[in-house]
Amino acid sequence: MNSEEEFYDAETGLESDDSCEVSFKDACVYESKQAVNGNVPSENGVWERRTTLPAPMFSRIDFSVWGFLKKCIGMELSKITMPIVFNEPLSFLQRITEYMEHTYLIHKACTLSDSIERMQFVAAFAISAVASQWDRTGKPFNPLLGETFELTRDEEGYRMISEQVSHHPPISAFYSESLNQDFSFHGSIYPKLKFWGKSVEAEPKGTMTLELSKHREAYTWTNPMCCVHNVILGKLWIEQYGTVEIVNHRTGDKCVLNFKPCGMFGKELHRVEGHIQDKSKKKHRVIYGKWTECVYSIEPKVYEANKKAEKKSGGDSKKHKQEQSTGSDDADEMPDVQETVTMISGSTLLWRIAPRPPHSTQMYNFTNFAMTLNELEPGMIGVIAPTDCRLRPDIRAMEKGDIDTASREKERLEEKQRAARRERAKDEEEWSTRWFQQGNNPYTGAPDWIYKGGYFDRRYSHLPEIY
Repeated sequence: MNSEEEFYDAETGLESDDSCEVSFKDACVYESKQAVNGNVPSENGVWERRTTLPAPMFSRIDFSVWGFLKKCIGMELSKITMPIVFNEPLSFLQRITEYMEHTYLIHKACTLSDSIERMQFVAAFAISAVASQWDRTGKPFNPLLGETFELTRDEEGYRMISEQVSHHPPISAFYSESLNQDFSFHGSIYPKLKFWGKSVEAEPKGTMTLELSKHREAYTWTNPMCCVHNVILGKLWIEQYGTVEIVNHRTGDKCVLNFKPCGMFGKELHRVEGHIQDKSKKKHRVIYGKWTECVYSIEPKVYEANKKAEKKSGGDSKKHKQEQSTGSDDADEMPDVQETVTMISGSTLLWRIAPRPPHSTQMYNFTNFAMTLNELEPGMIGVIAPTDCRLRPDIRAMEKGDIDTASREKERLEEKQRAARRERAKDEEEWSTRWFQQGNNPYTGAPDWIYKGGYFDRRYSHLPEIY
């Protein structure tokens, strides 16, 4: 088993004594008024989603790093499996669903008649889709093969289904659609991991595809690289970097975004900069901002003039920063976050991140949207698929603050999955996906997983019992 498989098929490695919409016709309406997870309908009968988790996160400071590392003496660092205390109580399928937090940007794009203006908001959506990863250093649970997650948000006008379609390599496929047929957003993700000793770099292989039905347009792109620093020692911190190219396959318009790496002095930390060009490569707009804060659009000539003026008036503080900077052989020090984005006169604000709840740091740095994803809403049990990750006992136990039960359940589920895989191998039986099938992206030709449909028909008798 290679190091990547080891990461995704990880044992827990922690024992208890070692911790120191407009609705579609087939959409289901939940009618139960029963209290779930402490939530009850308000006095006017309208049920409200939760704004916190049942229990705060465990302190990772109290976890003995040495108590964990001493078990791994003689092992390659790349094969160290992370203890459950470093998880967050969500499945990777739920983490994917966080792409949809700012769906209003897609709705805005649908209303615009100009293709360059539409591209501005598609670009803002692509940037906003990774914003929830800011300070989210907890590792989501690896989905079990056949695991699913569904989400319907009537007020945001969409519904979404995802499925873990492969275990080795780990591939998650998703499909979301507007409740009034305006758009569909779909793709598959294979997070290719590279271990660099002190950090883990994740390359989210897979194509994102957004289709706007009214304009008969399809946009495709891949997400930026993500790096988690200090996975063994030191304070965990995240940066995203790389070039993201969004293509409008009908018009030939293209948006090229550069997620900038931190750099030696941290000046570029979290910054995004790019431009929108038409098929003749003429630049129409410049996009700038931070994926952790906000994104603006401006005319290229105004942007370039502002950059020239900054160079003339701005002092070079590199030397001062270098004198203050200290190296470390033990950890990658997180640079101080530089000033917030300064709006250039004439800019248009495309997107601004929503503030996180005041107790977010005690709740795995979750956003308000993330807080709701593992919630069992009234009437869900018996309606959602039995493979839905809201029903996973290890994630549920961790969310409730019971790390011992979570650890035991995680090990049980992983062993059950291994046993099922051995049985299939013995019977020479291939795993069959339920809601997605292998194919090629119709716009790029790249390998992809295509939604077969039928999930919301609510016929789940053929599904395996994976929990």
